[in-house]
Amino acid sequence: MILRNKNIGLALLTGFSLIMCVSCNLSNDWEKWEKEEEAAIQQYLSAHPKDTFELKPSGLYYMDVVVGTGKLAETNDTSYVFYTGYYLNGTKFASNYNTDDTIICPLNSDYLFAGFKEALTYMRAGGQAKAIIPSDLACYDYIPRLYDIYLVKLVPGPGKGTK
Repeated sequence: MILRNKNIGLALLTGFSLIMCVSCNLSNDWEKWEKEEEAAIQQYLSAHPKDTFELKPSGLYYMDVVVGTGKLAETNDTSYVFYTGYYLNGTKFASNYNTDDTIICPLNSDYLFAGFKEALTYMRAGGQAKAIIPSDLACYDYIPRLYDIYLVKLVPGPGKGTK
């Protein structure tokens, strides 16, 4: 019985050690990927010195292109948005420009990912902005993305007026 418990204990210890080794290697990979992502963002910013992005506490890089004259976006508002998404190398991966279909979405929903929602909260209706969204605010794939955003209009959330 003692031998059996030692074997089980040894097997558990071996399994735990393997898991820890794999986790450490993944942790090192994540750190490497995070550094590569940040380097890609910095390289983009260096290559576009006229773009005056502001680094927000969340890690989002935000820049107004045209400040809107309408209402400032709030969490419970419904937004109507045109956008184009690019990888930092300039490759376009998605867009709804040149269509009649805006994204219509409450800002407090899970339909939009965190970085896109945050960018909208800095905008006024009618405004255009650029946002560099790191992967931890979007897709978690260590590929930062640049978005051109046009906030067409806002519909106030329940109980809200206009600002």
